[in-house]
Amino acid sequence: MGFTFDQDLELWDELGIEHVGLYLDKLEAVGLEAAGEHVRAAGLTVSSIACRGFDLADRATWGARRRALDAAVDVAAGVGAGCLFITAGAPGPLDFDEAVHALEAAVGPVRQRAAAIGVAIAIENSNPMRRDVGFVHTLADAVEVARRLDLGLVVEVTNCWFERQLDRTIAEGVDTFRVVQLSDYVVGDTTASERAVPGDGDIPLARLVRATLEVGFAGPFELEMLGPRIEAEGYGKAIPRALAALAPMLPAGLSDRHPT
Repeated sequence: MGFTFDQDLELWDELGIEHVGLYLDKLEAVGLEAAGEHVRAAGLTVSSIACRGFDLADRATWGARRRALDAAVDVAAGVGAGCLFITAGAPGPLDFDEAVHALEAAVGPVRQRAAAIGVAIAIENSNPMRRDVGFVHTLADAVEVARRLDLGLVVEVTNCWFERQLDRTIAEGVDTFRVVQLSDYVVGDTTASERAVPGDGDIPLARLVRATLEVGFAGPFELEMLGPRIEAEGYGKAIPRALAALAPMLPAGLSDRHPT
């Protein structure tokens, strides 16, 4: 997360990574038009563009956030991104149903504009400790909200791997999935966004990937790498180890795409 967009480009080139997820804040820092040109020049395939969502309890902020997301939709179309996804939004004092209604009102115009130019909009399930960015935490709730609001879903495995009847939720919700994000978690870690290299932690990734593939999900899978463990090891070492660990879990056509 601390890298600049230019550092990301250098790392991807160094590691031979050709299929990437992008982060809107980094693109904005260098200018959206320039960032799009760099992505196209590098020949990168873009699975998603990640964006911060709305402050759902403060309608006065929605207009500015919509304008930022509208610009992101244009970038997504320009680089052929598989989807643009937002965090579900900070609920503040709103209860769950109130937050869903607020999200529908906030994102509706963006979703309509995106649909008109062929860009899929999705939300993701967030860690319960991150109520500052999202109010939808379980995968079951995320599937429900995605259906209610006609949105796609980015599945963050680290935030749902422990859920009851997860295989059933995956099977029933797979048609909403746009991206599945993979990383590992070491039981005992208490930092909300601390990831581990796949195989270094306690998530049964092979079983969950298999469950997702068996019900028809065809990708993309993203490798989400951030947090103190990854920073300490260094991305140049952690990412190749992660790709090597994930390769046996994925069909050749997917693992050959160098997800990150």
